[in-house]
Amino acid sequence: MFLIGSVFTATGCEPEEAAGEEVDLVYVEWACAVATSHLLAEVIESELGYDVNLTSAEAGMAYSDIAAGGMDVFPAAWLPVTHQSYHEEYEGEFDDLGPLYEGARIGLTVPEYVDIDSIEEMDEIAEDLDHDIIGIEPGAGVMDATESAIETYDSLEDFNLVESSDAGMTAELETAIGNEEPIVVTGWTPHWKFAEWDLKFLEDPELVYGEEETINALTRLGFDEDAPEVYELLENFHITDDQLGEIMGMIEDTGDESGSAAEWAEENQDVVEDWLP
Repeated sequence: MFLIGSVFTATGCEPEEAAGEEVDLVYVEWACAVATSHLLAEVIESELGYDVNLTSAEAGMAYSDIAAGGMDVFPAAWLPVTHQSYHEEYEGEFDDLGPLYEGARIGLTVPEYVDIDSIEEMDEIAEDLDHDIIGIEPGAGVMDATESAIETYDSLEDFNLVESSDAGMTAELETAIGNEEPIVVTGWTPHWKFAEWDLKFLEDPELVYGEEETINALTRLGFDEDAPEVYELLENFHITDDQLGEIMGMIEDTGDESGSAAEWAEENQDVVEDWLP
């Protein structure tokens, strides 16, 4: 088993039928993936009785671990564009259970007060931005797409893509907005920043970033036989924009991923029951 990042076990009650059995769940450090993964861990533990080991990893390693059987579940596959290269590289080496969230999107994002609407206009504010696009972790799909955008658009030829993280990018965004300064970041939705601030995606006429995407759940081959109840839960699991936004907001406010997931699940038992086998 190939593990990256911190590993911990979510809390919850343990029904007798699955006592001692474990599920290894890997996720990327995007706000939506953090929220979804901790919610799934809470439901799997409290409702199905498995122990859940949560591991954070960059997307390429998550795919590699699922394909190699070192991890059981990856509920954060962005398709068809963001994780296209990984999905094609490991095709046939995992089960794709389909969308758990629909309407996802990636692209270059600016505050509403920035006076451009298209990537083709980026050169007009290049000096105001110090020719920087604030990104996240290298290897993330939105970073690869942005490298392609820099190669595709003449308006981006003098720009640098600055590597950072989700937290680092949003911190830069918060500072710029507080001073009403121009800034361009690699953005995606679902993400709590769209509820926090007035933001807009820049138009992408070349469709380098694709159009709407789905977030899919992947499992290792054979997981359906080893943990059929969890597999069925993943097949049933669908979350709306409002639901996911609420959980992300709770996590951002409290800093407690597991506690926020448990609180939301307790307050939304009718939703949780619809997901159960």
